Amino acid sequence: MSFRTSPALEWARAGGPPSDVDYVEDVSPGSGALPPRAWYATSDAKALSLNGSWRLRVSATIDAEDDAFAEEGYDAGDWAEVQVPGHWVLQGHGSPIYTNHLYPFPVDPPHVPTENPTGDHLRVFDLPEGWPADGGAVVRFDGVESCARVWLNGTDIGEFKGSRLPHEFAVGHLLKPKGNVLAVRVHQWSAGSYLEDQDQWWLPGIFRDVTLLHRPAGSVLDFFVHADYDHVTGEGTLRVDSDVDGRVTVPALDIDVATGEPVTVAVQPWNAETPRLYDGELVTGGERVPLRIGFRTIVLEDGLIKVNGRAILFKGVNRHEWHPEKGRALDLETMREDVLLMKRHNLNAVRTSHYPPHPAFLDLCDEYGLWVIDECDLETHGFTEQDWRDNPVDDDRWTPALLDRAARMVERDKNHPSIVFWSLGNEAGTGRGLTAMAEWIHGRDSSRLVHYEGDWNCRDTDVYSRMYANHAEVERIGQELDGGTHKRRQLPFIQCEYGHAMGNGPGGLADYQALFDGYDRLQGGFIWEWIDHGITHPELGYAYGGDFGEELHDGNFVCDGLIFPDRTPSPGLVEYKKVIEPVRIEGDGADGTVRVTNKYDFADLSALAFEWSYQVEGETVESGSLSVPALNPGETAEVKLPEPPADHRGAETQWTVRALLAQDSSWGPMGHVVAWGQFPVAARPVPSVSATDAPVPGERQITLGPASFDARTGALRSVGGVSVEGLRLDVWRATTDNDEGAEWQTDTRYGVLWRALGLHRMQHRLDAVELSDDALTVRTRVSPAAREVGLATVYRWTSDGDKLKLTVSVAPEGDWTVPLPRLGIRLGLAEADAVEWFGGGPGEAYPDTRTASIVGRWRSTVDSLQTPYVRPQENGARADVRWAEIGGLRIEGDPEFWFTARRWTTEQLDAATHRTDLTPGETVWVNLDHGQHGIGSQSCGPGPLPQYHLKAESAQFSFVFSTGR
Repeated sequence: MSFRTSPALEWARAGGPPSDVDYVEDVSPGSGALPPRAWYATSDAKALSLNGSWRLRVSATIDAEDDAFAEEGYDAGDWAEVQVPGHWVLQGHGSPIYTNHLYPFPVDPPHVPTENPTGDHLRVFDLPEGWPADGGAVVRFDGVESCARVWLNGTDIGEFKGSRLPHEFAVGHLLKPKGNVLAVRVHQWSAGSYLEDQDQWWLPGIFRDVTLLHRPAGSVLDFFVHADYDHVTGEGTLRVDSDVDGRVTVPALDIDVATGEPVTVAVQPWNAETPRLYDGELVTGGERVPLRIGFRTIVLEDGLIKVNGRAILFKGVNRHEWHPEKGRALDLETMREDVLLMKRHNLNAVRTSHYPPHPAFLDLCDEYGLWVIDECDLETHGFTEQDWRDNPVDDDRWTPALLDRAARMVERDKNHPSIVFWSLGNEAGTGRGLTAMAEWIHGRDSSRLVHYEGDWNCRDTDVYSRMYANHAEVERIGQELDGGTHKRRQLPFIQCEYGHAMGNGPGGLADYQALFDGYDRLQGGFIWEWIDHGITHPELGYAYGGDFGEELHDGNFVCDGLIFPDRTPSPGLVEYKKVIEPVRIEGDGADGTVRVTNKYDFADLSALAFEWSYQVEGETVESGSLSVPALNPGETAEVKLPEPPADHRGAETQWTVRALLAQDSSWGPMGHVVAWGQFPVAARPVPSVSATDAPVPGERQITLGPASFDARTGALRSVGGVSVEGLRLDVWRATTDNDEGAEWQTDTRYGVLWRALGLHRMQHRLDAVELSDDALTVRTRVSPAAREVGLATVYRWTSDGDKLKLTVSVAPEGDWTVPLPRLGIRLGLAEADAVEWFGGGPGEAYPDTRTASIVGRWRSTVDSLQTPYVRPQENGARADVRWAEIGGLRIEGDPEFWFTARRWTTEQLDAATHRTDLTPGETVWVNLDHGQHGIGSQSCGPGPLPQYHLKAESAQFSFVFSTGR
């Protein structure tokens, strides 16, 4: 085949580079670059990495310096040194800027400010020994933000835009054995910046690899691997089209054919669960290129996305490229770490928001198995501020640049079997430019589908895609009651963004997954997003928007990931792993039956081993293996558990069944837990205290059993020698990002209403301290200043001489129109560190984020109970706690309770903006909560579902305190 280019590329190459600096504001994609082509990491042709130490000079404007630096012999000895790949603002030269969608410069397309930081980069290099004298050479830039002009040995070879796309320049005629001078002028702002408003840090620099490639005579130019699979016959058809004639060999399949010639053989197909790749080679007269071939067929059939004949369910995540020190300059091992974390947490799909990733990441997706939506380097979100007026995607002048970006994505990545969708971009409105992109992509690659969320009428796309649709709307869509165009009603639905993982959360994932499982049309979704984009900061821990003095910024909205900046999984990722686990394990503890369902799309269960364990009071007393058939996808089997171990009457007991990797896999070790289920056998006995002791009044204190109280206020002072401080009703939590919601939302934002109502500054009025023969009763009213609403609260204390029981009764007064953040008691303990509890764990949980909470006996320190969100907020609650021991005190609950302990008060947590604001005190503050309000994902999505609201209504709950078992 001959290379297929777009009209935009021909147009862009028609003339030379614009004069002076006009190219910065030119809407064209650039000039001088070679046509885009398939990317491959290695071949037998020589290559020289130009990564490493470069010289850098940063100027405040684009015309502050002349071009003399590009000439041979220029003395840059006094320039700074920076690492490439890298961003100069993360290496001590200027500052990063974070905005979600607002452009940090005036919106006057295609113009940019005169104050335009410009980095002149210099790299002097010698050709290595043995570099061939014949043939040509190209220099390849895999990513430069946002506009670059390039010289080699004083010759201007071109300029380009499209920050996250590759650009190659022919330089063979300019090379010399020693002293080659590669000069690159990089501008932070350009016309291209209007197309790259992608909810991330604005970080200029050469942030991906720079490579010199020898191009021998007869070397590979462009090639397209077509590897289809027929699920009926089990055969794959391979055809490799190449601009240069050659041969294709695949030893494992006994294939040796000419390029362009199809061959059909029996194969094992590629899919995200069993990613079978065949090693092959493309051989031309001048080069040998390794191939990794995966056979699969993607179709839109019966209104569903099908791969290899089966409908698939995306259990995915949106992934920005990020490293807390290096920004978007990721190395291979960091990318591999991301993929392994995804696989170990049951994810099967990635949307490359909002640009094509480093191509090595796609190699890893091929190797380990992840479905990919490859997204174009395009977003014009800031134009929403002017109702999309002057939006480049609906302006014909910009269409060549849009087509160039589409072509550079498709041509670079077309040989990756993991890619099932090409995405036109993100949040760019609608317009003729997007239609032109879709038409070009459909014409170039009919083997994949086209995605774009902003096209609600599905004019240009092959899927109905939305972001942050709430549960009720998603269900209507599943029921095909959503209306829309006839074409849209015939298409499958995905949530390309949902479950906004900002701070504590996201909540409601299990409820979404139940909908995805329940309706065929709903083919899953992608959590927003993978990683918090915190920047390592010596004083703040991790910095976010506004921490670098930005005029405009969007605060910690850039920290909305399932993993923390250091790539530690958040509780949200642990929850998501449980929600999307590929094996459903249900059981009836009473009759010892386990029901196992294979939720994979392709794989059977032969790679898994199953084990059971039996817990008494949270401690495993016996365990063993469980024989489960190698079920095919969708199949269910019922399996009998063994007889329970010895009778444990009067104790709480339960079964736990786990599915584990039976052997080491490419992404996880033998024994890695893939899925689990837990079901009770015998319920726990409710803690009780016989009220045998009478309170004994004194001048300053009242004693009751092992406890002492303040005689005037009735406040608890100690239990069995353990000092207790400030025990009282508590309804406030340090608001989460999801409590606060987003300013643009019209739905109720309860965090805002709570603060307006004054729930963060409740006042406690003492009404009465009453002594009777069997109880100490303290009556109070808890209410906010300036409001009539309140909570009539009664504390009733009783004792049997050894234990102390508190029964709290709460009755709302006035017109409560909002739910409560929490409802329980708070108390302070001194010298508390070790914590042990019987209940949900090991990590935090809240009403709509508790799926991953497994009941057991857990141990921790107070510090380890904390979840280190980049912006401090409510965190660390453990669910379904039966009892907890801390600071010498044992606390039992009736009913089960939520347990939290920290070395600072809720008020201090609420006031903190960074982790470093939290200074541990001598007192550990413990919350024992009867209820917690749900979490939701209202930092960008919907709030918690009504069933997770903590209504202000009458409640009664009890705790039993003791200092020994």
